[in-house]
Order: sequence, then C-alpha cells, then structure tokens
Amino acid sequence: MHEYYVYILSNRSKTLYTGMTNDLRRRICEHKSGHGSEFTSKYRIRYLVYYESTNDVRVAIEREKQIKGWLRAKKIALIESMNPAWRDLSADWFG
Repeated sequence: MHEYYVYILSNRSKTLYTGMTNDLRRRICEHKSGHGSEFTSKYRIRYLVYYESTNDVRVAIEREKQIKGWLRAKKIALIESMNPAWRDLSADWFG
C-alpha cells in the first residue's frame, strides 16, 4: 500500500510552499538541497512545518489543491494547529 503526503514548507520569513509527494523524506531532501522547485530554491524554503498523509493519491491531490486555494491566514492556522512553534519537523531526518 502506498502512502502520499501533502506538506507545507517555510523559510525564516514564513514564506509558504505547499506540495504533494509519495516519498516525503526524498522530497524534503530535494528541497533542502535546492533542487525541490524553482520557487523553494529562489526563496530558500527549507523547513517542513506541516504534513499529513493518506493512502489515496486522489485524496492527496485534492487536499493539496484545497490548501493551495486557501488564504494565508488559514494555512497558518493549519500549521499552528500541529506545530505552534513552527519547528522544522524534518530537522533530525538527515545527518
């Protein structure tokens, strides 16, 4: 059974990026190394501040679209519901 992730990344200025992947660790590694996307590379967006998972790719795609359509304040409320300190949830994933 596959697992799919919808995630939100941030930088020190709290610029937000929402994405979807089937391999969260690999994708976050790509973002951290500057190869995740042009946007995340340009704005140095490297901190995983929120994620959720599902085993249905269609649900993940719809959820990503839903979150991307939200106003910034609603995205911030979602992040802070799980991660009020805006910690990098992937900080200890890589050596």
